Amino acid sequence: MKKTLILTTALVSFGFAAHADVTVMSWGGAYGAAQTEAHVKPWAAATGNAAVMVDADNPAQPIKAMVEAGNVTVDVASVEYADAIRLCDEGVLEPIDAAMLAPAPDGTAATDDFFPGAVTECGVSTDIWANVYAYDTTKFPADAAPKTAADFFDLAKFPGKRGLKKGAKAVLEFALLADGVAPADIYTTLSTPEGLDRAFAKLDTIKSDVVWWEAGAQAPQLLADGEVAMTTAYNGRIFAAALNEGKPFQIVWDGQIYENEMFVVPKGAPNAADAMEFVKFATSTEGLRASAQQISYGPARKSSMKEELIFKDGKTVMAPHLPTAPENLTNALETSATFWVDHDAELNERFQAWLSQ
Repeated sequence: MKKTLILTTALVSFGFAAHADVTVMSWGGAYGAAQTEAHVKPWAAATGNAAVMVDADNPAQPIKAMVEAGNVTVDVASVEYADAIRLCDEGVLEPIDAAMLAPAPDGTAATDDFFPGAVTECGVSTDIWANVYAYDTTKFPADAAPKTAADFFDLAKFPGKRGLKKGAKAVLEFALLADGVAPADIYTTLSTPEGLDRAFAKLDTIKSDVVWWEAGAQAPQLLADGEVAMTTAYNGRIFAAALNEGKPFQIVWDGQIYENEMFVVPKGAPNAADAMEFVKFATSTEGLRASAQQISYGPARKSSMKEELIFKDGKTVMAPHLPTAPENLTNALETSATFWVDHDAELNERFQAWLSQ
């Protein structure tokens, strides 16, 4: 008998959904909704297995705590690329056999169909997303709107509060991009004391006018409430607010910082075998196509791009809205997972000290 599909939108405790076949933890909001429609519901319909979607501000943190406590209640989690690498190195994640991933429709092996780096020892890419910045088009005339990363830091020419994510990652890189450092030189620069000082000096220029956000849903809400004139954000959140809610938001792609998001399976997942099958299903050619038709994050498989991607409204062509669109890659930076695996703790410690000054 087909089991029931169960959906929830709140992470209450580590003891939820112990009866489910597959519990998937993601980031909530428009992203969690997209994964629910593209992966969770179709998985339940195709297999008859129960599936649960739960939210966290950053799934890497609770799954690590679960593994360390020996009380794992999540089967699959959506985490950032650097976290997938780091948690794998720390023994928090189950290895994923790349040979078990679904081939492309023409028979091409998954490892050849995914873009380079999209399959790691413990993770498989669900999409390619970006940190961008966006502004409220009602705040600036069309002929005098911000267009570059440098414009975000120009309070004289573009007055108003700024929204920034409260953390070192992507914020430090964005500051250097805005200060004229070429993408190819960002991590070399950030690896030096002088380069790090330069990033914080750039942030100093707007510090008194920053409204800090932590959860992805907060950035578009800051814009919608008029608390900021522009904000950094996850590109899919801004796209969803503009397309689904009619918000007057415009993305500036200059200085975007993009990376793969990964599905991982925590060590000791209660339903590890089903979890691996879920990952295989969700990261298939059609699984990644379905996700890109729900939200503007690019598929990590070549075969998923062979047919035109249309948003769920049936009319919006997705290509121009993806981080991977050629026209959006000018002055773009690919996140260095290696850099952040090595430097995350120390840079966030300095970032928190800078915030308190």
